Amino acid sequence: MKQKVSFTAMEHCTQEDMDLIDIFGTRDALQQADRVLDWLKAMDGESPYKISRLQHCLQTATRAENDGADDETIACALLHDIGDILGPANHSQISAALLRPYVSEKNHWIVKHHGLFQGYYYFEFYGQDRNAREKYRSHPHYSACIEFCARWDQPSFDPDYETRSLAHYEPLVRELFARESKSFF
Repeated sequence: MKQKVSFTAMEHCTQEDMDLIDIFGTRDALQQADRVLDWLKAMDGESPYKISRLQHCLQTATRAENDGADDETIACALLHDIGDILGPANHSQISAALLRPYVSEKNHWIVKHHGLFQGYYYFEFYGQDRNAREKYRSHPHYSACIEFCARWDQPSFDPDYETRSLAHYEPLVRELFARESKSFF
């Protein structure tokens, strides 16, 4: 990009500077689906599980699709662990932050909390409370998050489960990130 902003500190920016930044941001946003698909492909490496992290995500999406979930929910099932690329320790929150401008409040909440809810199946092995999710019992999406984990996330480590390919889900990813994002400043 040849044209640059005029400022070296944001307090000195102009409308023309912000217009230029907006053009760059729009172009960058159009490449979001490509970046996300590349991150998914990067998850197709060695894993302590019987399948790769990518295969886990694909299997989770396949289970959601087989259960008749809507396209947005299937895309969220596919991308629920995408945060592993940047921060495995808080992958749920990273995944949810990526998806927030494009998905419903319900799907955002489920992705954001699925790590804690998934802990029901293994926290005891780390000396943690497997029922830690109970603090959200009164939340309207509590049951939906339990169902997400029980039906789609926790059983999706099976090398024998017939799983659809990333190419099958690519149109869903592209459609999701082509949506007009909601501003959350």
